[in-house]
Amino acid sequence: MAKKKTEVEEFDRNIYDIRNADDYAYKIEKGLTKEIVEEISRQKGEPGWVLDLRLKALDTYNQLSMPTWGPDLSCLNMDEIATYVRPKSDIKSDWDEVPTEIKGTFEKLGIPKAEREYLAGVGAQYDSEVIYHSIKKELLDKGVIYTDFDSGIRDYPELVKEYFSRAVPVNDHKFIALHYAVFSGGSFVYVPKGVQLEMPLQSYFRLNSPESGQFEHTLIIVDEGASLHFIEGCSAPKYNKVNLHAGCVELFVKEGAHLRYSTIENWSKNMLNLNTKKAMVDKDGEMVWVSGSFGSHISMLYPMSILRGENARTEYTGISFAGTGQNLDTGFKVVHAAKNTSSVISSRSISKNGGIATYRSLVRIQPAAKGSKCSVNCDGLMLDDMSRSDTLPTNDIETDEVEFSHEAKIGKISEKAIFYLMSRGLSEEDAKAMIVRGFASPVSKELPLEYAVEMNQLINLELEGAIG
Repeated sequence: MAKKKTEVEEFDRNIYDIRNADDYAYKIEKGLTKEIVEEISRQKGEPGWVLDLRLKALDTYNQLSMPTWGPDLSCLNMDEIATYVRPKSDIKSDWDEVPTEIKGTFEKLGIPKAEREYLAGVGAQYDSEVIYHSIKKELLDKGVIYTDFDSGIRDYPELVKEYFSRAVPVNDHKFIALHYAVFSGGSFVYVPKGVQLEMPLQSYFRLNSPESGQFEHTLIIVDEGASLHFIEGCSAPKYNKVNLHAGCVELFVKEGAHLRYSTIENWSKNMLNLNTKKAMVDKDGEMVWVSGSFGSHISMLYPMSILRGENARTEYTGISFAGTGQNLDTGFKVVHAAKNTSSVISSRSISKNGGIATYRSLVRIQPAAKGSKCSVNCDGLMLDDMSRSDTLPTNDIETDEVEFSHEAKIGKISEKAIFYLMSRGLSEEDAKAMIVRGFASPVSKELPLEYAVEMNQLINLELEGAIG
């Protein structure tokens, strides 16, 4: 029997394929209608202004067209996606109170251990709701806010309203309009002026239910002179039906502040990952992105920094690994909107067994951004003759008083390098793994040790064929 268009091949994915029974407290009917959006808001007990925004977003979604560029998204049928799944647990601040089956999944993924050893706070989302959240008391004493996004709306309404949908507007593109119509879960962080957080905060997003979507919203405000490292982790088990991830991240880096946002995305290969991330960076502020994209059937992910204050800076270091049946379309966008701003962009992609890896970027230096500097470097490594790697940059330079450089290299893994390493006693597989890990090292060295280890493990799984 012919495979339906909404089905994809199954893949073997090791520990990340932990699959619990599709057992939930509530799962909304599939599809996307005004009644469904209203029901999500009713289930969450939201104030009227949030429902108004949701309905406006739904209208916008229905008016906007699907993107005509990038990967083919025809396998997505919103009539087959449940946009809200509430797990059998409300939010807890004690791991022991989390239901056993859900807790077991996160324990296997290492979340409680990470919290104990090197995190200042952690949030864990399961399907559409955050089921665990904690923050160290010393951070609370300094005025740091770290909570789930629903609690942020309820407990800090004026602060949330001031920033919510301001970095990423409802009409930014079709899938962000979808996000605002059905968003659920996510994180809200506020770091007060001058507060330096030495230990990272982390949110981990786990999608368990098949034929469903996850639409978390993350809003982070780092006030003047403050600093924060925020880590985001994502995973899901395999199914042979399409799942959808369309989250949103809005970041505000105030004058003289510093924010590092690190992500390891390891979605299953039935996932469409259509995430949106954007940072607004003020005078003398610094925004650093570190991104590792693994898994997912299709990814369209392009974090963005808008440098709107003088001397604002941003860095992006990213890697993607596309294997069998994967089309990972990733990259970075930056807008230089003020004098003496700077950006450094470094992207690396790996493709094997017919995988497609695309680097897509936008650099815009506006007329007011005199004295700005931008450096772009993107490399693609293909491990065989079946794979594909493309670089599609767009550079819009609107003033002569800038320094700009762009370098791109795409090539196959070196047979000479493999032969040399094999002559020194390594097997062919170990030689390839060493070359790939070296290629990925600019990203892994930017991560905390534990996450660098996880990224290298994911690379090893890809190379061994355990994933894909």
